[in-house]
Amino acid sequence: MGDLLGFVLSGLVSGALYALLATGLVLSYSASGVFNFAHGSTAYLCALAYYELHSGFGWPAVPTALLLVCVVAPGLGGVLDRLMFRKLAGVGQTAQIVATIGLLVALPAAGRWTVELLERAGAPVLPAENQFGLPGVGPSPAVSWQPIDGVGVDSDQLITWITTAVAAAGLWALMRHTRLGLRLRAAVDDRTLTELRGISADRLSSMAWMLSSGLAGLAGVLATSLLGLSAHDYTLFLFVSATAAVLGRFVSVPLAFAGGLGLGVLQNLVAGYASFTDDITGFRTAVPFLVLFAGLVVLVRRQRAAGTAAADPPPVDYLAGKGWGRRWGGWVVAGALLGTAFYTVTTPFWSGILAQGLAIGLVFMSFTVVTGLGAMVSLAQATFVTGSALVAGLLMSHGWPFVAAAAAGTAAAALLGAVVALPALRLGGRSLALATLALAFLADQVLFQLGLLRNGDTGWEIPRPVAGPVDLADDRAMGLALVLLSAVLVALLTRLRGSRWGRAMLAVRSAPEAAAASGVSVVRTKLLLFTVSAGLAGLGGVLYASYNTRITATDFTAMTGLVWLAVVVAAGVRRPQFAVVAGLVFAVVPHLMTTYVTESAHLPVILFGLAGLALANDPDGYCAALPSRRAARRAATRAGDRPSAPARPRTAGAYATGAGNTAPGTDAGPGGTPSALRLSGVRAGYGGASVLHGVDLAVRPGEVLVLLGPNGAGKSTLCRVAAGLLRPADGVVRVRGEDATRDTAVARARRGVRLAPEGRGVFPGLSIEENLALQLTEAEDRDAVYARFPALAARRTVVAGSLSGGEQQLLALAPLLQRPPAVLVADEPSLGLAPRVVDEVFRLLTELRDHGTALLLVEEKAADALGAADTVAYLAQGEIAWSGPRSEVDRDRLAEAYLGTGVRR
Repeated sequence: MGDLLGFVLSGLVSGALYALLATGLVLSYSASGVFNFAHGSTAYLCALAYYELHSGFGWPAVPTALLLVCVVAPGLGGVLDRLMFRKLAGVGQTAQIVATIGLLVALPAAGRWTVELLERAGAPVLPAENQFGLPGVGPSPAVSWQPIDGVGVDSDQLITWITTAVAAAGLWALMRHTRLGLRLRAAVDDRTLTELRGISADRLSSMAWMLSSGLAGLAGVLATSLLGLSAHDYTLFLFVSATAAVLGRFVSVPLAFAGGLGLGVLQNLVAGYASFTDDITGFRTAVPFLVLFAGLVVLVRRQRAAGTAAADPPPVDYLAGKGWGRRWGGWVVAGALLGTAFYTVTTPFWSGILAQGLAIGLVFMSFTVVTGLGAMVSLAQATFVTGSALVAGLLMSHGWPFVAAAAAGTAAAALLGAVVALPALRLGGRSLALATLALAFLADQVLFQLGLLRNGDTGWEIPRPVAGPVDLADDRAMGLALVLLSAVLVALLTRLRGSRWGRAMLAVRSAPEAAAASGVSVVRTKLLLFTVSAGLAGLGGVLYASYNTRITATDFTAMTGLVWLAVVVAAGVRRPQFAVVAGLVFAVVPHLMTTYVTESAHLPVILFGLAGLALANDPDGYCAALPSRRAARRAATRAGDRPSAPARPRTAGAYATGAGNTAPGTDAGPGGTPSALRLSGVRAGYGGASVLHGVDLAVRPGEVLVLLGPNGAGKSTLCRVAAGLLRPADGVVRVRGEDATRDTAVARARRGVRLAPEGRGVFPGLSIEENLALQLTEAEDRDAVYARFPALAARRTVVAGSLSGGEQQLLALAPLLQRPPAVLVADEPSLGLAPRVVDEVFRLLTELRDHGTALLLVEEKAADALGAADTVAYLAQGEIAWSGPRSEVDRDRLAEAYLGTGVRR
């Protein structure tokens, strides 16, 4: 019994740290949609700073810890949110994953480089790398107690438990009993709706990142006495805590916290009682990764994919349609010059460096297949490299020739890729990345620890081959051979992209459900991508290992693969020639930095990590960004040389205002009454495609303007423009006479414009009371709503997502009745409602008009809408075809509007 209790108590120490990190992960992800792979790096930085400030500079422990946890770590989170995470929220998942992995690489290196610089400046810093047995926040050395026979507890453990409990209670109180917590949970439910309520989702995201970083900093400071100062261990700690985040389905803070505690206990119990694992080297430390992989496969739900486009569509190919020489001439010349350089201008040293870059470029091409073609982020490529090279080295030690051993190693890597892919194919995005990383850690800690495969710490020799008079032990011959091999592989991968298989891969990448409906096997296609990618990584791995003439099981760990991914995606992962560039950059830059800038090994790592961060601005990489920017400059130059087009003359009656003869260019109707909302000459669309073509529309206080038109006419786009969700390309939007064209949705809502979006404008994960409290801060206002709607009062603690459609619509409108907005834009408020509920909804809208609210009502049910209308406008093909009082509406115009053949100017 004492042993069991001891295992549980010690497991709760690591479990508490897992819980803190997992809670921060869930908090930042749920508020911003970005999964922060660098979360553990923040913890490491705080641990490093605590160690140096406390042990080196002599600062007192508790004040130093409070400064780091309450000021430095939250400040770092806020700065990173403004500089990077906000931009990442708008790009594809591939760029999000790689950018945060770049941060994971850069932050620890930046911390260690800072310590180096301080040491050179004479500061009293201490050695920072791989230090263990360090003092914690409590007494040093730690005070120990033995409350039960055989069970010991020390002061560091006790402080960790108490601090974690206090942090958990404080976070629970913040999220459940403060206005900030309510808004954070609302942003998790529906970020766009939060902004439509006048609440800045960006500011909430910053708060979430600050809280998340503070929790990471707390975990780092507390873990100093447990983990020491190993950046690798902190990164492993992060990925273990990601298991707890998976148990919370990436959204539940309490489940993630409980999962972290349970995971720490489980890990200790396995270590203490699972004697059957004694013969499996590394199994006990690999338990969290087994749980992570199983949790991802079992718990993560597939998201609906039908009807969606690719999250990261490819950049425009500005050379499409050009001749072969225009597309490939520059690359052929560059390859020829590089091959010639090996025997002319390069020194033996630089010949070796360039050959090494070409070899790693072959490995980088594997990312082009799985990520560039398949849009799947694999973090196991280093595993395929190591596995292939170990198999090849083992076979060569038994007398196999180089070519046969390399082919066998490549086949082994391809088989390992298929094994990795099969259970992970149902996943996508961050879940697939985490699953492949879990399997990579399992391979590092279990598979590659097998004595037969690893051959101890010496590994296997992989001598370079000799083919007749060609001795590839010569770096010049090796470099030239790699230039030719790279050219062949670039050509093959380019042909693959344009082949039937390549088109199937691109279809699966963009729309899996549509591809399946067209007869493409999604599973087989993804399996092919993984297998080809793993085989290519294996081939590159054998050649890369042959450059070093030896391979060991620790040469290319899973963490090495993270650096590779950051480098190749930053260059451009969609084209194989960009992978060659990335390989050369990866090999050459560290030596250039050492020669001309600094001898520190940390600065190149920082630069490679920051290259991944650049994806926030250029999601397709810097190689792809260059032609895009050149084309943009040429287009701007042509536009500047082109004479401006004359303004199109407007004919009489061309201005349809909806405000009863409001004069164009003004904001007042008859009698000088100002328009509450006015759109003048508005043009808007999506991705360069125009939807609205010069719309003029105005609605006055206390007026209902009903906008009619067929599907696809642009009604919802007009609503988005009015609410500030979509900024017009041209024209002016005025609210109560003031120019609001450049407003965000938050600023527009604060001016008094509210959008009741299509569907239901409620937060489904919040209760009725919480939905009302977001807009009605005073309890008496909420009580007035309950008095008006007894059905809501009786269920105030019920989550809004469980209400009927009619009840949800009433809940969305109820706060507006209590605090009427200046303008309400209602997009299909009767959609999916029973006739009785529709009557109630229109009665409430009429009541809002009587309170002086200007209503812009978009409705498919023309008969119901016309009954409430003061003014009617017909929208056809993105233009107002006619506008006027309800009394002037005729059946022919109504039919024309819905058939899309409305009156033209």
